[in-house]
Amino acid sequence: MIEKTDLTHEKAVLIGIVTQHQDEEKLDEYLDELEFLTYTAGGEVEKRFSQKLDSPNPKTFIGSGKMNEVREFVEENDIGTVIFDDELSPAQQKNIEKILKCKVLDRTTLILDIFAQRAQTSYARTQVELAQYEYLLPRLAGMWTHLERQRGGIGMRGPGETEIETDRRIVRDKIALLKKKLETIDKQMEVQRGNRGQLVRVALVGYTNVGKSTLMNTISKSEVFAENKLFATLDTTVRKVVIRNLPFLLTDTVGFIRKLPTQLVESFKSTLDEVREADLLLHVVDISHPNFEDHIESVNQILSEIKSNDKPTIMVFNKIDQYKAEKIEEDDLMTERTSAHYSLKEWKNTWMNRMGDNVLFISALNKENMEEFRKKVYEAVRQIHITRFPYNNFLYPEYDKYGEEKE
Repeated sequence: MIEKTDLTHEKAVLIGIVTQHQDEEKLDEYLDELEFLTYTAGGEVEKRFSQKLDSPNPKTFIGSGKMNEVREFVEENDIGTVIFDDELSPAQQKNIEKILKCKVLDRTTLILDIFAQRAQTSYARTQVELAQYEYLLPRLAGMWTHLERQRGGIGMRGPGETEIETDRRIVRDKIALLKKKLETIDKQMEVQRGNRGQLVRVALVGYTNVGKSTLMNTISKSEVFAENKLFATLDTTVRKVVIRNLPFLLTDTVGFIRKLPTQLVESFKSTLDEVREADLLLHVVDISHPNFEDHIESVNQILSEIKSNDKPTIMVFNKIDQYKAEKIEEDDLMTERTSAHYSLKEWKNTWMNRMGDNVLFISALNKENMEEFRKKVYEAVRQIHITRFPYNNFLYPEYDKYGEEKE
């Protein structure tokens, strides 16, 4: 399977299509994300290609004219990798590789590659490997057709197993083995979670690259790996945090993303047990991203899939230092005012207002509004704790009555 390697920048082009379900604006947004994924994997995007189609071409995903245009650009600019924004069928991938004569990837393969690079622990590596094999299994026919022919001749006729069937069996056995290994590790982690005592558990959830690990470092004064790249965190990190005199456990989890491969959602569901067992969720959102509302929807959808959407949740809008509202010039009478032109104050008066006190605006990097953050988390954790242990009420007074916090 894909090994963790140090990559030099590969030249790449991106390809996407505009369909009935995906307009140009949405495509640009997805291609921006795909470009960031490419950069994270170690690639450099030279150009983007897009085409309007009712549905993808079953043979080559895009039309023959556009494919020739891509082929010419690939040949003239010595491009090594072509990346498609949607999942390709084995037949499409095979046909495209024949025409372009270079490496052809889709969004799923790219995400799997990043995960393979980023996985540090044995647990994360096992999960990624399982996802890779599950992705590979239906593609064996397309990838290894040259092995499908049986040897003919005397004594070779009759029942027998072709190479492709042998390989399928090997992959299926490997999948079964990895699932068994994950079950064993899951049991070990369950014991670990059980050994953490009765502390309240708080989990950081959110889209990838919204600043969860930076926030984790700020609150817990630890050094969790944080970087301005997608999926910087793959391995779940748990730290004991104390605000004033109230201890609780804080978990940093893997970020979510749109069009996340099904295989990854399945294989990482065990990692998300930390979210399932949390008493409180801190849903971190990058408010400086123009499509943060879509990101919230994607995260809520995955939380719903793992049956964690009904937990007490605080919305933490991070990166307020980077937020910039679009401006309309005074003499511009044509531009219509949209949510992109809202100031932070105006955003607070929208649907966010309906969430009441469960909304925070911070900058984890610049430590802005962190006192308000600590207060909100302290009060929420305190409420869960004294509901569970009413006799501990006197140990943890309300935040404002506690006195000044000592650093």
